[in-house]
Amino acid sequence: MNKADDFLVEIGTEELPPKALRALMEAFGENLARELDNARLEHGDVQVYASPRRLSVIVNDLAYCQEDRKTEQKGPPVNVAFGADGEPSPAATAFAEKCGVAVSDLRRRKSDKGEWLTWETLEKGKTTAELIPALVDLSLAALPIPRRMRWGAGEVEFVRPIHWVVLLHGKNTIAGTVMGVVAGNQSRGHRVHSSGTITIAAPANYLETLEKKGHVIADFARRRKMILDGVAATAADAGGRVVEGDLLYDEVTALVEWPVPMLGRFDDQYLELPREVVITTLTRHQRYFPVANDAGELLPIFITVANLESADPTQVRDGNERVIRPRLADAAFFWDNDRRRTLASRQDDLREVVYQRGLGSLFEKSQRVTGLVKWMAASLDHSGEHVARAAALAKCDLLTGMVGEFPDLQGTMGRYYAASDGEPGPVAAAIGEHYQPRFAGDELPASIDGQILAVADKVDTLAGIFSIDKKPSGNRDPFGLRRAALGIVRILVERGLDVDLKALLARALDAQPDGQTDKSELAADLYAYITDRLRRYFLDRDPGLSAETFESVMVREPSSLLDFDRRLAAVQTFARLDQAGSLAAANKRIANILRKAGDTGDVSIKEKLLLEDAELALFSALVSAREKVAPLLALRSYAEALNELADLRDPVDKFFDTVLVMADDEAVRSNRLALLGELRALFLEVADISRLSIG
Repeated sequence: MNKADDFLVEIGTEELPPKALRALMEAFGENLARELDNARLEHGDVQVYASPRRLSVIVNDLAYCQEDRKTEQKGPPVNVAFGADGEPSPAATAFAEKCGVAVSDLRRRKSDKGEWLTWETLEKGKTTAELIPALVDLSLAALPIPRRMRWGAGEVEFVRPIHWVVLLHGKNTIAGTVMGVVAGNQSRGHRVHSSGTITIAAPANYLETLEKKGHVIADFARRRKMILDGVAATAADAGGRVVEGDLLYDEVTALVEWPVPMLGRFDDQYLELPREVVITTLTRHQRYFPVANDAGELLPIFITVANLESADPTQVRDGNERVIRPRLADAAFFWDNDRRRTLASRQDDLREVVYQRGLGSLFEKSQRVTGLVKWMAASLDHSGEHVARAAALAKCDLLTGMVGEFPDLQGTMGRYYAASDGEPGPVAAAIGEHYQPRFAGDELPASIDGQILAVADKVDTLAGIFSIDKKPSGNRDPFGLRRAALGIVRILVERGLDVDLKALLARALDAQPDGQTDKSELAADLYAYITDRLRRYFLDRDPGLSAETFESVMVREPSSLLDFDRRLAAVQTFARLDQAGSLAAANKRIANILRKAGDTGDVSIKEKLLLEDAELALFSALVSAREKVAPLLALRSYAEALNELADLRDPVDKFFDTVLVMADDEAVRSNRLALLGELRALFLEVADISRLSIG
């Protein structure tokens, strides 16, 4: 059995980008595991670690070498390799020379396809020490790094300069270079609490050695837990609890190697600022944790996580408090200064701000969105007064000092400024909600006006970018169109807005300033783009939903996504019925028959040509079902409609058991095809159940 031992690789760098550290750590482990598998090196579990200055992987029970393996080279067929006289042909001779043996040493292998000459060799496995430096290089090269950098005189590129590399297999140091750096067993500790190099004796000692000798908690998950617990305890001691902590835990974990939570304070007067302004000032600028009381009201305190144990904690605390004061003072200035002008007074200024080249100014975008919200409100039988006003003012806060300093507060500050201006509550609320959802899992607009405005704004963005031919390609999506499309889907479905999406897209495209007249193809592309997000949305929402069930409804291309949701739920309910499998199979058979028959023209069913009892029974059942289903379809009671159609199973089964559809008599054949066509059309009023596989 191949001998194995734990393996450690540590890549020591200058401070890594904090927002990317966790992703880099996880990708490094995944990449290395894949490269080891590709190299046929057996191993156990893979653990990943990271701190601001290192990426590390420990691989349990990594084999010391590859297993030897037999390889078989395939030569020419025997009937080609030898002539009628049994003498080897040039093909056989050439193959033997390639293998370095005589023709007589070659073997023969038979299969169902014939007999060939073959030669087996034993490939000696390489040692892990030989392979590992190159495998680590490949793993690092495949990390998700958007922009790489060079340093010194070398040609190596990485996210940050590399200063040391540790390669340890058991207690053995692996010789070699990784990313141009000579590997060893020497790591480095904390910049302040440690000096010089730290020898790592074995992978099993790695975490403990760095902690005790280097003042470094290299385990990302443990360090994060320490921060979470420490921050929570510090907040509790001060009589509060952390708010918006989830936004910071990963990033702060990526900024410190030896976390020490510390309480700080700021002046009470800044609590008069909007809550979001205080939180954003603390979290975005300084990575401080805000603290609130049990009622959710912010307290004039914050928690910072230092990266060292100071001999004078008061000095560290004072330094952090000095840093935050001017930040909050700036926010207070913007808050007071911005309110000297109303949002409405800024509308004309939007004319001077280019929204996107080819799509006019922010003022023109606001005008387009205003037109869309009026149409949507009318189609939903909702007063458009407030939402139209909100659409006209929604982008005005982009011109304020506060949003210029804190772009994440766009929309939020618009809500506050609108309320300060005396705008009606629904107007202010809609302005505040119209960017929602901002990210995956974010809340949706709560008000109907906010929902309408959010959809209209996103639809205009999609229509505009598509019209100037800048739709996403590959993984690139600089305009956030995937997020916008998913936001439209979520709002329409989850908030139950019964909007004709196709008509809305057509209106949005017609309003774009590109001057195209025929936009039908563009509208189809845009609808397909949104419904592609719809597919992902439904499949993620319901793990039990199959792709074929989704496609059975998608073939209808419903204009209303709310209607789509109802059809999908109806098909899922139908699929659980006893009759579903038989009817799905029958629909599939009918679809195939009709496709092979080709265009039979607009043929209506003639009762006098229904010659057999089974086709008469099916016709009668079809007429009855149509009468029952029609009012249900009008009410969009699709589940009830399919339940009624399920009663057609017996007459359909008997029809196929006893009736020859493709009769010799052309009139009878056409009549039977017409009967099947009407049957299929009735099911298609809800969905194409022929796409279902049930049984």
